[in-house]
Amino acid sequence: MESAEGPARGRRGRISRSRDFDAVYRRGRSAAGRHLVVYVFPREEANDVSPARLGLSVSRKVGDAVTRNRVKRVLREQFARHASQLPPGVDVVVIARPGCPVYLAEQGSDALGDRFGDLVIRVLGAPPAAPAPPDAA
Repeated sequence: MESAEGPARGRRGRISRSRDFDAVYRRGRSAAGRHLVVYVFPREEANDVSPARLGLSVSRKVGDAVTRNRVKRVLREQFARHASQLPPGVDVVVIARPGCPVYLAEQGSDALGDRFGDLVIRVLGAPPAAPAPPDAA
């Protein structure tokens, strides 16, 4: 099934096994913000060209079930929005911190997506900058 953003991700685009989460936590690189923590880890399979996978960790400290499900839905949407920026064959785990629902209510899902994108860029390293022009002096 196709959507406006591209092919449907389905369950294949998600991390669900505990050992996969453990591998990302133990060997992945991380970046943290006030509302989110992002871990990124390239999968073990050599020459893996499959799309990036997402794992979510939203504890009960974040809120009740309705709140947690909304946070997870928004994070999945924002992951899909930023998926083209991710290299193939990586696993991404996002941990929502307790202030996340308040930020989401005040700033909206696009702002949360921007924070997510910033953290992913920080973990993966900044994209290469254009070379500076030579000094005329």
